[in-house]
Amino acid sequence: MRVIATPESTPAAFAAKAATTTIPIVFSVGVDPVAVGLVASLNRPGGNLTGVTNLNAEILPKRLELMHELVPTATTIALLVNPSNPLVAETESRDAQTAARTLGLQLHVLHASTDRDFDTVFASLAQMRAVALVINTDVFFNSRSEQLAALALRHTVPAIFQYREFVASGGLMSYGTSTTDVFHQVGIYTSRLLRGESPADLPVQQVTKIELIINLKTARTLGLTVPLSLLGRADEVIE
Repeated sequence: MRVIATPESTPAAFAAKAATTTIPIVFSVGVDPVAVGLVASLNRPGGNLTGVTNLNAEILPKRLELMHELVPTATTIALLVNPSNPLVAETESRDAQTAARTLGLQLHVLHASTDRDFDTVFASLAQMRAVALVINTDVFFNSRSEQLAALALRHTVPAIFQYREFVASGGLMSYGTSTTDVFHQVGIYTSRLLRGESPADLPVQQVTKIELIINLKTARTLGLTVPLSLLGRADEVIE
């Protein structure tokens, strides 16, 4: 028995779907799998795919709001997206622009799809007078959280991402679903499919636990005072 698992990657889920209609597939995506056409419905996915969806794409406006709460004097903020993943990039850019208008902020959308793009992105922040950065949901950025954290610190840019790894590497804040919960559920479904269950009969699971992580050392380095109201809501504070 074979099973394909595509954790934390919407493009990989689509690639697997295009490659086979018979091998069971377990995906993990941050978008609505019904809306993008991965499955027919959450309760009855049908076909050979099932998996886990999280809220990372949906809560991007909340990341923008948290950054505005931490840096209330900011009037211009940047959003970093990966244009090679247009499905996620376009949706999150649109949602972020709507949230920015509500908060009275000007939002610049910046693009990076290779390591070489990062230097250009961070250099352009000063030119745009963007005083903070929100990094969107993307597997390319996920695998480079340490690099992004180091660049944000080097350029003294307050930044927020989705995973704890970013904050543990020196990034300022993260707000997103628990990777432990996501991978645990992917592992459970992979095991069940290997035992012969049908993906069509396994409802898509929704991971709803959201974690706010703040790095106080980085905040002090950036000259920021974290409001007590924000600290009180944090699931973890890194000293």
